[in-house]
Amino acid sequence: PEITGKIEQYNLQVKKDSSKKMVELKTLVPGIVYDLRYATVNNFMRRLMYPAGTTTTFLRMPAATALKKVQEELSAKGFGLKIYDAYRPYAVTVKFWELVKDERYVANPVKGSGHNRGIAVDLTIINSQTGKELEMGTGFDNFSDSAHHSFTNLPEAILQNRLLLKATMEKYGFKAYADEWWHYSIPESSKYEILDIEFKRLKKAL
Repeated sequence: PEITGKIEQYNLQVKKDSSKKMVELKTLVPGIVYDLRYATVNNFMRRLMYPAGTTTTFLRMPAATALKKVQEELSAKGFGLKIYDAYRPYAVTVKFWELVKDERYVANPVKGSGHNRGIAVDLTIINSQTGKELEMGTGFDNFSDSAHHSFTNLPEAILQNRLLLKATMEKYGFKAYADEWWHYSIPESSKYEILDIEFKRLKKAL
């Protein structure tokens, strides 16, 4: 696939279409919490996939704006969002693929992913008072059937928590991914280029 690896190219794309602008989520969404798992070893790969100490994450403007609305609605109910992952540089997807090579769990670099395009986000809901995650039945990056939206053999409270996330995300234009309760993206992925720009370089350019 065609990859945008230079800030100059990205800037030109944004100049032509302002919806392609990448936004650092905390600058747009008040109160959002990060738990960027791939910048730690607390992930299914058990290794750092992003530079240690990465504290920024990004989405394209339409996705970030929609996420802000989700956060506002949840906030009114005493909840908030916690982000596990959003934009992922293409080189990291290639690295995932070399280690796993299974399309059920990681994106095939031949196509690139919604994360590479800045339109996909992995997230959950937290209690605003305590900061604790709501029970979702499995952790993030759990590759069992019990992480699927269609899996209903779970306590009613957990099904309701998943439904709260799904209904609120879908209300503002996100699409759920059937096999992962935490993964959402905005449609029309082909409109957005695959990016391979490091977090630090992207942050500087914004």
